[in-house]
Amino acid sequence: MKTDGEKGFYGQFGGSFVTPELQTVLDHLEDAFLRYKDDEEFNEELRYYHRDYVGRPSPLYYAARLSEELGGAKIYIKREDLNHTGSHKINNVIGQALLAKRMGIKRVIAETGAGQHGVATATACALFGMDCTIYMGAEDIRRQALNVFRMELLGAKVISVTTGNRTLKEAVDEAFADLLANYGHTYYMLGSAVGPHPFPAIVRHFQSVIGKEARQQILEQEGKLPTYVIACVGGGSNAIGLFHPFYDDKDVGMIGVEPAGKGLATGKHAAPLNLGKPGLLHGFKCYVMQDAIGEPLPTYSIAAGLDYPGVGPEHSFYKASGRAEYVAVTDEEALEAFKLLSQVEGIIPALESAHAVAQAVKLAPSLSPEDVIIVNLSGRGDKDAQQVFEMVQAAKAAVAGQ
Repeated sequence: MKTDGEKGFYGQFGGSFVTPELQTVLDHLEDAFLRYKDDEEFNEELRYYHRDYVGRPSPLYYAARLSEELGGAKIYIKREDLNHTGSHKINNVIGQALLAKRMGIKRVIAETGAGQHGVATATACALFGMDCTIYMGAEDIRRQALNVFRMELLGAKVISVTTGNRTLKEAVDEAFADLLANYGHTYYMLGSAVGPHPFPAIVRHFQSVIGKEARQQILEQEGKLPTYVIACVGGGSNAIGLFHPFYDDKDVGMIGVEPAGKGLATGKHAAPLNLGKPGLLHGFKCYVMQDAIGEPLPTYSIAAGLDYPGVGPEHSFYKASGRAEYVAVTDEEALEAFKLLSQVEGIIPALESAHAVAQAVKLAPSLSPEDVIIVNLSGRGDKDAQQVFEMVQAAKAAVAGQ
């Protein structure tokens, strides 16, 4: 199975391009992670919280009506939306909170885009009695007001970031600035599989529970491995959590789905694996949407959690090596999938997850009934209901006004 190289390189991607002061902090974090990740007492406590607090294992659900509606392959849905707090983010957060606890750190900071990582972090901090500060772009605060309320209700301090595009990249910038200023008593609970080493390895480790469960569950239910596994990709934590345990299963295709936004040709998207090139971002090397001098370009997606100009280094390696395929889905296609899954299966997906569903909708009819697709439903759509409602109302008003 693919392992991390020297200082977290995946082929040419990854690494740790940071100041000496921050590198000292990251080395300390890596030492703690390596000490505890295989420790039986640590993992027993992690399993306890996953089982009795989060509600794992999450079901692998055969979407019979969706499969029949589309024709072709059988579609299974990995129900990360059923986790406590409503997404996959809690898997990683509980693991990192237990790590911070063993490091003796009581102050936690985090970044969030769609708000799900922020809610999960605030939840874990409430559970373990830790001080919690969340950085969130002002635009994302506008789009995800309900999640902001949830974070504050859980005791977190939410700081609005008003620089740049006012979305996820800027929230990460501010979180790293906080860490540099307060590293002596602060734990940065990074939410995606991005950043300088060891963050991508840590997040991948705690999110791999998704793929490990899904692999065992599909063997039990179908007696064989899937033809494809599909997940949305922003930074890439839910996707790498699903993909990594299937890495050595060469007959299993892996498809990551980026946001094409208004269309790849418009420039209003967040698809670095489709249209970016290798570069440095937030202290690591990955595919980045960047201008001629290497500065990150503005990004856009209907889904706040996918609105990021880079992507995890392991996904970058999978792309460059050809192990995974990365496609892009537009806002319109994601909205149609959002509605379809709701109406056919009674499951309202997060807008992020709807991108993965949209790709399954495209792919399934081209396959045979013997083929099996697993779609990772990374989160539920409660957080997006108001946003989609407003979009639908605006569309109706526009039609009425014609």
